[in-house]
Amino acid sequence: MTVNPFDKFHEECAVFGIYGHPEAANLAYLGLYALQHRGQEGSGIVAYDGRQFFVEKGVGLVNEIFTQDRLRRLPGHLAIGHNRYSTAGGGGLKNVQPLVANYALGTLALAHNGNLINAHLLRAEMEAYGAIFQSTTDTEVIIHLIAHSQGRTLLERVIEGLGRIRGAYSLVLLSEQGLIAVRDPHGLRPLSIGRLKQQSGGYVWLVASESCAFDLLEAEFVRDVKPGEVVVINEQGLSSHFPFPPVQPAPCIFEYVYFARPDSQIFGREVYALRRRLGQQLAKESPVKADVVIAVPDSGVPAALGYAAEIGLPYETGLVRNHYIGRTFIEPQQSIRHFGVKIKLNTVRDALAGRRVVVIDDSIVRGTTSRKIVKMIRQAGATEVHMRISSPPIISPCYYGIDTPTKEELIGAARPVEEIAEFITADSLRYLSLEGMLSAARDAQNPTFCTACFSDQYPIPLLPEESAQLGLFE
Repeated sequence: MTVNPFDKFHEECAVFGIYGHPEAANLAYLGLYALQHRGQEGSGIVAYDGRQFFVEKGVGLVNEIFTQDRLRRLPGHLAIGHNRYSTAGGGGLKNVQPLVANYALGTLALAHNGNLINAHLLRAEMEAYGAIFQSTTDTEVIIHLIAHSQGRTLLERVIEGLGRIRGAYSLVLLSEQGLIAVRDPHGLRPLSIGRLKQQSGGYVWLVASESCAFDLLEAEFVRDVKPGEVVVINEQGLSSHFPFPPVQPAPCIFEYVYFARPDSQIFGREVYALRRRLGQQLAKESPVKADVVIAVPDSGVPAALGYAAEIGLPYETGLVRNHYIGRTFIEPQQSIRHFGVKIKLNTVRDALAGRRVVVIDDSIVRGTTSRKIVKMIRQAGATEVHMRISSPPIISPCYYGIDTPTKEELIGAARPVEEIAEFITADSLRYLSLEGMLSAARDAQNPTFCTACFSDQYPIPLLPEESAQLGLFE
């Protein structure tokens, strides 16, 4: 049986770094708050005041963890932070980043977004030589590689250590010398550079998974960290290094489809504008006779607006999302049908009753949520429900940092479109084609993408020993 080998090490997260601000931790807190959508299981901040490192971590949401008292315990002009996504291998507080370690050259704190496909092999190798691991995250593998390197400087050690790993990583490192930000050679996960102008004329430098973190701080978006780039930020300013052999860039297209915030700019493009283009392309490929277009909020809204504009139908708010759901809630003992979906979504009957409805969503994973949504829309009085998806069927799991199920659990891999439509009880179902998605997303800066979850074509294929170690041949 095929299993998802990355449940234990999954790192679908947010990173943030700041250099040169007297309230670095407070700004890191705000940056992580803007990036909350990338991780809700736990959060941490490490600050440095020129003499000592200070660490505060917790399980939960950013504003639950970082009270005023905890932020006061994080003095300094440098800080990095991390939001961790909740997955099957969560592991609680021990896996909350940033991770901090003492090594030969001083102290190092590290925050990581991504997944290493050879983490199991590297971990086993280092444990055989006596290395002790405190967590189950592959971020700790990176720290061990840096600590065990023979490089004379931290930069040399980072380059040597990262040269041994395979997979996706966007990293922010904090040391006594400053910050280092790195994006893997394929550029799979996003990472951006921003800056705040100081009254003295210099700049406070920022690094974040998405540019929306800069907007909250009224900072200027400068550029993306380039694939394979190592950016050093210290008292001399910002310097750039490209130590790794160049490869074909493959930024994750699912970041555009679903994961990134629509008000962010990643991979050189505005997410909102691209999602509208996906909706427009979907309308060209799969029109339908209907009365109204609605979206599954929130990530489906831009594509629905693009679809409605292209096909010439009115857009209505037919589903409303509850944005104030706590991390836990008590389900009533007397069963309420579709309770898990109803706690998040509710229908607007006036927008749906007596109408033929086109529902736009960004993707279908297992199909169970789509099935419940279609039934809710019918219960609100819709005469027809046509589902349109602004991406192709998801047919393969992600090995690079997006939390997707095993192949057996993906309805797009197991059933043809007609059977999926029948399962979700829609009158019709159409997906955006792979080529249509790529034509909407490609530009001169990003001619190629990682489409592995849609195409089963992986830019970093698993080597036989990695597959065997991960249990893929069981």
